[in-house]
Amino acid sequence: MQTLKVELGERSYPIHIGEGLLDRPELLTPYIVGKQVAIVSNSTIAPLYIERLTQTLSGYNVLPIVLPDGEAFKNWETLQLIFDALLTARHDRRTTVIALGGGVIGDMAGFAAACYQRGVEFIQIPTTLLSQVDSSVGGKTGINHPLGKNMVGAFYQPKAVLIDTTSLSTLPERELSAGLAEVIKYGLICDEPFLTWLEENMDKLRALDQATLTTAIERSCAAKAAVVGADERESGVRATLNLGHTFGHAIETHMGYGVWLHGEAVAAGTVMALEMSARLGWISEPDRNRAIRLFQRAGLPVVPPEEMTPDDFLTHMAVDKKVIDGRLRLVLLRRMGEAVVTDEYPKEVLQATLVADYRALVDQLGG
Repeated sequence: MQTLKVELGERSYPIHIGEGLLDRPELLTPYIVGKQVAIVSNSTIAPLYIERLTQTLSGYNVLPIVLPDGEAFKNWETLQLIFDALLTARHDRRTTVIALGGGVIGDMAGFAAACYQRGVEFIQIPTTLLSQVDSSVGGKTGINHPLGKNMVGAFYQPKAVLIDTTSLSTLPERELSAGLAEVIKYGLICDEPFLTWLEENMDKLRALDQATLTTAIERSCAAKAAVVGADERESGVRATLNLGHTFGHAIETHMGYGVWLHGEAVAAGTVMALEMSARLGWISEPDRNRAIRLFQRAGLPVVPPEEMTPDDFLTHMAVDKKVIDGRLRLVLLRRMGEAVVTDEYPKEVLQATLVADYRALVDQLGG
């Protein structure tokens, strides 16, 4: 087991990474303040792991809360199911909410923990690659709104993050690829040598080689932890973690939540951010193409939906959380391994990015 730490003063917390951690109560009990525990999961993950986790927590009054699976259910109605269960079971302020699942479950369980009786303890146990390397770390919680993704929520840090890498053995291939989009992101924004490592190890990652996956998770979590420790509430450098997300969230919102997986939309959105960075002369076309090929090798889409018009993108991007005083800030690359958040770009460059022929570009690359 490897342990990293998110440094937030009195609210610092560990990220434990390793095999078989679901069976180790000593990693959980220090963060459970009372006898009541609510495990929030979904209809896909609960049959696989909830009984095992319940056995690990023997001695506690465990309440399973099983939600429907999918991004389409990341809304007020589903969130209310958590509150309904907690209140029906008379859980008090000393209850501990444990999120057992992917990013949707982590975001909703965390938001529920932040709100229930004005805040109860919260532990993250992410079971997808995307949630392990990204959403479980940093305290972003929330739900989607029909007009925008993740527009309703709270910053609420967990007491601990427990990453059992063996849970990836049950992960569908499409979900694994979606997680790799966020892994690649760290190389692009702050760790260019990581890109080379990913190019050398992508086949092993997709084959679920445990040692290789663990290294990728550790490196990604270390990058995320460092950024969150420096900028918890996204007033500065943390926004660079959203490379490709402004374009990607527009895709998710327009196409309908869950039609494109988050990581798939981020991959296509990042290609658009790379294209814009190249048009600004900040990165070279070979750099852009290198990143596109890596996304392709990860099994990810690199062409945005052809039915989306520039106006569709601009409409959804106008309600992005990075819009300040009416100006749309974008995360772009100054160079490979260095991201910047900026609203200082010619509008015509953004327009050219939105109308670019990505299908032709991919065809030229042999994809």
